Amino acid sequence: MDTCNSAGNTFTSTTTNNNTTLAAGTSGSSSSPSTTSSSRYENQKRRDWNTFGQYLKNHRPPLSLSRCSGAHVLEFLRYLDQFGKTKVHTPICPFYGHPNPPAPCPCPLRQAWGSLDALIGRLRAAFEENGGKPEANPFGARAVRLYLREVRDLQSKARGISYEKKKRKRPPPQNHHHHQQQQQQQQQSSIGIGVGVGVGVVVPHHHHHMPPPGARTTHQ
Repeated sequence: MDTCNSAGNTFTSTTTNNNTTLAAGTSGSSSSPSTTSSSRYENQKRRDWNTFGQYLKNHRPPLSLSRCSGAHVLEFLRYLDQFGKTKVHTPICPFYGHPNPPAPCPCPLRQAWGSLDALIGRLRAAFEENGGKPEANPFGARAVRLYLREVRDLQSKARGISYEKKKRKRPPPQNHHHHQQQQQQQQQSSIGIGVGVGVGVVVPHHHHHMPPPGARTTHQ
């Protein structure tokens, strides 16, 4: 998302954070990268929260935060589309599904899915940090999650790019457990062999010796 001004309101996003980066860079070279990144995130979150609060005040009729629902969050996201700079091709466009169009086209500009997803994440955290209850968080509403999923799928097809998340590596304990199972099987096999040998040695002591074939049995 880009920084845009409309009716005195500043709308920021995550696609271009040059201003934020420069501001953080001038604070001093003693700050660690993790501290700078955290400070940048907190500053962005605070600006986004103030922007949403201003949006509620300018809403007709005005809305209070306590009355804000997932539907109002969707209105806010659609409102921000007018400030987007991401080309989203329509199905009738010859460049639909083309990741690198060779020529311009009249398709509309929208907010990128990644920017909206990050924005909702920051607003969701800010809502609870400002006293909101998690179960009443409008930014975590099911309708908002479904909308973001639809935007992701639509833009993925229209732009010919993939938004699939990287597959997480399986934790080592699973492989360790498999190795333990193999060790147990090997131990059981070794135990089975030992038992067989022991039985072969012990069993003859529990049976009488049989006379050879053809020998007469003498009864006393």
